[in-house]
Amino acid sequence: MKKLRITFNSPVVLAFAFICLIATILGTVSGGSITNDFFVTYRSPLTNPLTYLRAISHVFGHAGWEHLISNMSFILLLGPILEEKYGSEKIVGVIALTAISTAVINAVISPNAGVCGASGVVFAFIILSSFTNFKEGEIPLTFILVAAIYIGQQVIEGIFVQDNISQMAHIIGGAVGAYVGYVWNKRR
Repeated sequence: MKKLRITFNSPVVLAFAFICLIATILGTVSGGSITNDFFVTYRSPLTNPLTYLRAISHVFGHAGWEHLISNMSFILLLGPILEEKYGSEKIVGVIALTAISTAVINAVISPNAGVCGASGVVFAFIILSSFTNFKEGEIPLTFILVAAIYIGQQVIEGIFVQDNISQMAHIIGGAVGAYVGYVWNKRR
């Protein structure tokens, strides 16, 4: 019988999850001050170097353990499949594009609101995963259904529900996932 061994199968996704874990621990032990200072994006002066750091780092910070566990469940489920299909560099690109897009759009549309967490990345991964069997000249029914369910729900909640969840970040993440899924698979 062969010995089983643990493999480091998805370096980007595992590193992302580990950084999110460390950021949440730091936020917890600091009473939230480290999260607010380094892992929340909001409109701030372009002369402040932390503005640029937070434009990326906000996807690592989470409001608490439930928020982290919810996001990491999806990231660790979908991320390795996507990283295997598209490669580590492209997954880094999806994460960065989602983070920067969310930070910029949030600063323009909701200047007084802060955003943190990997929910936008989760939605990018959900939509991107629906493109796994994409063929040029076709639109996968799974993409239509996933987009209608996930993005439609966020639009409805954004209009009718008052909570501390950024539906805008979810919609932006979904748009990033749809865009890169289409572009990457169109060329195959």
